[in-house]
Amino acid sequence: MKRHLTLGTALVVGSLAALVVVGFAAAQATGRVGSGDVLADRQRLMKLNGASWADAQAKFKAGNIEAIAVNAETIAINATHIPALFPQGSLTEKSNAKPEIWQKWSEFEAAAKNLQTWAERLRDTARTKDAAATEAIVKDFGRQACGTCHTPFRVPPKS
Repeated sequence: MKRHLTLGTALVVGSLAALVVVGFAAAQATGRVGSGDVLADRQRLMKLNGASWADAQAKFKAGNIEAIAVNAETIAINATHIPALFPQGSLTEKSNAKPEIWQKWSEFEAAAKNLQTWAERLRDTARTKDAAATEAIVKDFGRQACGTCHTPFRVPPKS
């Protein structure tokens, strides 16, 4: 199995590092994490999750099972921040969020926790280098991890 850093991996890791550095700097200066623009912050986080998932899938196809762990860890950490990025009143025309998020808040929080749990399972399984066990999680990840939030709480992308 190859152990080189792909461009996608480098971008994901670099983006995560930048997000963490900016977040810590902002937290020290103002007592908050992020840019102060909650919509921009959550869109960046979701794009990072999407890039992490795409990179994990590419690694899986290439047989680089253990390297998937860093992508799964990124998604797991990001999942812990999702509820905070959806404060009441943050629904705008630029958002793909549905009002159901705030109407069914406990279900939304559970969906974010579910994403974290699936990502941690994927991380832990990838670390074992067991391709079959990892494949079982990868096969259902989109539907069972991402879909439990996207389906009820996100406006479908325009075709």
